[in-house]
Amino acid sequence: QVQLVESGGGLVQPGGSLRLSCAASGTIVSRNAMDWYRQGPGKQRELVAVITRGGGTNYANSVKGRFTISRDNAKNTVYLQMNSLKPEDTAVYYCHTVLPERLGAVGYWGQGTQVTVAS
Repeated sequence: QVQLVESGGGLVQPGGSLRLSCAASGTIVSRNAMDWYRQGPGKQRELVAVITRGGGTNYANSVKGRFTISRDNAKNTVYLQMNSLKPEDTAVYYCHTVLPERLGAVGYWGQGTQVTVAS
């Protein structure tokens, strides 16, 4: 059973902060790399942050220094702390992971949570 559920999105003013959460089923968070993607209106979905199984992190250049990805294995939850938000950060944010299966790796997505940055 694979389930990823995002929460924490909303409307914030430029310069504000939000923390997104991704609650995962089972032990997915502790055993797999976890990613955050986003997709703005009329734009391609883009990778914004990755946390590896070992805890290493990577970020898109557009969010470096402003966003932080983290995990709580005990809670099976991944977070994305977003600070100094800009209007261009407006997008639906998706939690994502890849799980190995007998015929190959399979990607799984949450339903997404809307982040709107506007005055």
